Amino acid sequence: MVKQFVQKMQRTCLIGFKAVMVAVLFAIFFGLFGLTQKELWRASRTAAISMSTFVVVGICLIKIYGGFPIGVKKTREIASSAFIATFITDIITYFQIAIMLFNYDKRATYTQDLFTMVGVVLLQLVCISLFGYLGNYLFFEVNKPARTAVIYGSSDGLVSFISKINRYKKQYDVRFIASVEEENLKQTILDSDRVFLYSLSETDKTKLMEYCYKHEKITYITPELSDIVTKHSRHMIIDDVTVLESRVSGLTFEQEVIKRGCDIVISGIGLLIASPIMLLEALAIKLEDGGPVFFKQPRVTKGGRVFEVLKFRTMIVDADKYKKRLASEDDDRITKVGRVLRKTRLDELPQFINILKGDMSVVGPRPEQEEITEKYVEVLPEFKYRLKVKAGLTGLAQIQGKYNTTPKDKLILDLMYIEQYSLWIDLKLMLQTVKVLFKSDSTEGVQGELPIDLSQKEAAPGPETEEGEPQP
Repeated sequence: MVKQFVQKMQRTCLIGFKAVMVAVLFAIFFGLFGLTQKELWRASRTAAISMSTFVVVGICLIKIYGGFPIGVKKTREIASSAFIATFITDIITYFQIAIMLFNYDKRATYTQDLFTMVGVVLLQLVCISLFGYLGNYLFFEVNKPARTAVIYGSSDGLVSFISKINRYKKQYDVRFIASVEEENLKQTILDSDRVFLYSLSETDKTKLMEYCYKHEKITYITPELSDIVTKHSRHMIIDDVTVLESRVSGLTFEQEVIKRGCDIVISGIGLLIASPIMLLEALAIKLEDGGPVFFKQPRVTKGGRVFEVLKFRTMIVDADKYKKRLASEDDDRITKVGRVLRKTRLDELPQFINILKGDMSVVGPRPEQEEITEKYVEVLPEFKYRLKVKAGLTGLAQIQGKYNTTPKDKLILDLMYIEQYSLWIDLKLMLQTVKVLFKSDSTEGVQGELPIDLSQKEAAPGPETEEGEPQP
């Protein structure tokens, strides 16, 4: 009871802490803009509407971008997500104010607004960083790392899995690494606060989950397809028996029509806005080496249909003429212009054309090459289920994963997206895509030549490369 009371108090304190941060961000925005826009400091309709907009939009966007997860994420991740959400809120609120005060005699000039906005953004960035650092500092001063056990069935990939847990040393203190076959397994669980279940059979996983639940241990599992399907099952009662109904998911006709309509609108607007940037990209590529501007490669989309994905060329011409190999971080085949395009993801802009044509969607699993898809299906039969929807420009696996995330882990993320599909999820993922630009590991390369055996479960997909080079 005492433990539960402490947890409730911590949750209440965290909510209050976040509320104070939102209040400070609010005060920065309206305090600075109120210096030149006096209407914002008066009891006016403009002030009421714009302030309400800032609070509502700000809270919604912070929630979409992760909810300022103190004690869960690292400070940098927390601050970057909250800053993106706040910056978008600032822009939306500013344009609303500008429209409402368009004919107002004492309105500030756009030059004044620009300088004010820069000041607002800088102060808010400092504020968010301080709140993120202070929040995590206080949280981990009160909550020491949890005694953690990792129980495994198969040892394949175990070292990599544990190393990922160890990146969060303030949350998890890995004291026990035990095989499911060890005799004193129950004692190991009792001596731990949190338990990770890694690569276990369904029978072992069920037994251990029940034991952990009985003894109130926080448990984490590495999911399989059955776990994802079960998670999104519908509860039913047949007579007096509880059952979970799992249906073969897929977009309804109405969802497909609406999703296609959104794709056409977004890709059309995207091409219109990005056309000056794309023109500059094409010119820069041409001026550097005189080679072709675009790079095309066959990829697989919904139902196994093959199409040609379109990107700006980022490597030298005939990059894989003599030997196919993965793109590494300092790959000498990547051009100077290409290095910038890859870093900023601007080489992906031509895929708006693929979306407009209907080959791709804005949100969905990233398209793979046909031969790579066949190789993956041999080892991971569930891989074919990701072809139930169109390939996408962005998606859950691209936002939450990395380039070197294992194919199985990316597959799990793709299947989670498909099983829980909704237009709201699509909107959230589109907004969260901005975060990818701030992730240093989202465009990192991998080392080595192209593996002959692409069916290894631990093969890590590297950056999409050119001249027919597959993603192993």
